[in-house]
Amino acid sequence: MLKLENIRKKFGAFALSGISLEVPDGEYFVLLGRSGSGKTCLLELIAGLNTPDSGTVRIDGQNMTNSKIQDRPVGLVFQDFAIFPNMTVYGNIAYPLRSKGMKKDEIAGKVKSIAAEMDISILLSRYPQYLSSGELQRVALARTLVLSPRLLLLDEPMSSVDASLKDDIRKVLRRINRSGLTVIHVTHDYREAVSLAGRVGVIHAGTIVQEGTPESVFGRPASRFVARYAGIKNFFNVRLRKEGDDWKAIGDRNITFRVDGSGFTGGGLMIVRSENITINDNEPFPRADNCFRGVIREIFPSEYGMEITVDAGMLFVADLSFSDFRKLKGREASQVWISFPGEAAVVIDGSNDSETS
Repeated sequence: MLKLENIRKKFGAFALSGISLEVPDGEYFVLLGRSGSGKTCLLELIAGLNTPDSGTVRIDGQNMTNSKIQDRPVGLVFQDFAIFPNMTVYGNIAYPLRSKGMKKDEIAGKVKSIAAEMDISILLSRYPQYLSSGELQRVALARTLVLSPRLLLLDEPMSSVDASLKDDIRKVLRRINRSGLTVIHVTHDYREAVSLAGRVGVIHAGTIVQEGTPESVFGRPASRFVARYAGIKNFFNVRLRKEGDDWKAIGDRNITFRVDGSGFTGGGLMIVRSENITINDNEPFPRADNCFRGVIREIFPSEYGMEITVDAGMLFVADLSFSDFRKLKGREASQVWISFPGEAAVVIDGSNDSETS
């Protein structure tokens, strides 16, 4: 198990600020953050490439705060693979074993075994310049795993991999984790985090601002910052009240919404995922919990379809698939109906409402 206790480290004007974190054995933990948020700095402190100004790093109960990387039971895979261009795949994988003075026959056995696991046995005699980005990533993983680390550290492992090969690498990483190895994976990519993480921590300005399962963090983000990272486009300041068993949110122009239970009263920030909003040319029947007539203001292509902005007294952004968009007759300036269920409207504490909190 990895345990960080109140880690602080200053890098010029930037600082990691009192980070505490526990990652149990066998977990796949993803540290998600923008460039410059401190995620790689934290990974380097875990690896032993840097030491904290204060705080403690424990691995399997042992204080490793001041231990060098070679004395820690960790394996680190760098963002750019760091493959030696003058060595074959076999030579690259064997390098850390040779550095430890291992015998030639034992090295050969370990290299062949990990190459088979990574499905790169056929590549052992090749040089790096003849490999695809996905094959290079497998080699980098094999070179790290051949030492049987207790903790695998991945620094943006997908960033240098071609888009067409990322699914293959995701499958490899899931298989590695299922074997029982603890993984800490650093990325800026929300979709990457969701597809791999058992638990995720969002880091911003040197602080982990929210931590939990992907469902809890991105289903109920603690702030606008985390919500935006999760791809949420609809934010509304509302006042909350309870009517019987139902929660109601009152927004601008006294527009009232039925929302998911919030557990608190007063002001809040209502968020609605754009893919949960339906658009119809006519009033839908039966009506959804939240159903409003509006006017289409903008239509733009998006990654998976069309993004449509509708003015229904408040501006709503909906993402429609191409097939759903083709069924819609309405275009810009057309009157339409938008609707979404109450459980799609989540209200979070408005006191954390800022772009940077």
